[in-house]
Amino acid sequence: MHRFIIPDVIEEHPVRSLSRTDNAFDAAIEMKKSNIAAILIVDEDGKLEGIVTERDLTRRVVATDQSPKKTLLGDIMTANPDTLDPADSAGDALEMMRKRSFRHLPVSKDGKIMGMVSVRDLYSAVKADLEDNIRETEAFVFGDRYGA
Repeated sequence: MHRFIIPDVIEEHPVRSLSRTDNAFDAAIEMKKSNIAAILIVDEDGKLEGIVTERDLTRRVVATDQSPKKTLLGDIMTANPDTLDPADSAGDALEMMRKRSFRHLPVSKDGKIMGMVSVRDLYSAVKADLEDNIRETEAFVFGDRYGA
């Protein structure tokens, strides 16, 4: 079965976002409060400008001894991040994330942010696909009574 990012892996939902003028402390608080590991940076029109992850906070703020309250997200974000289309397959998305060492990617269509997907979400979907394929193959090879 071909699983699409939306609705098979994640549901379309509002995504937590901040502005490039918010600071790293704001991002850390929002991530903790929302139990997320990445936050999108959008402009005043809601257009995606970047992404900030826990790893960015660790490497670009804490490890460089920057003040989280003085460090603007615009200075540490990954600008113009790659995005996934809601119709992309979970397997293709996972391969893209593996090749580029991403853990989170925004999902968007025609400039509208529709959600955020994590590598964990994708692994679960790909695992379910593989399990479905195994069951279908066993039924084909051994008949419906296999395993009964």
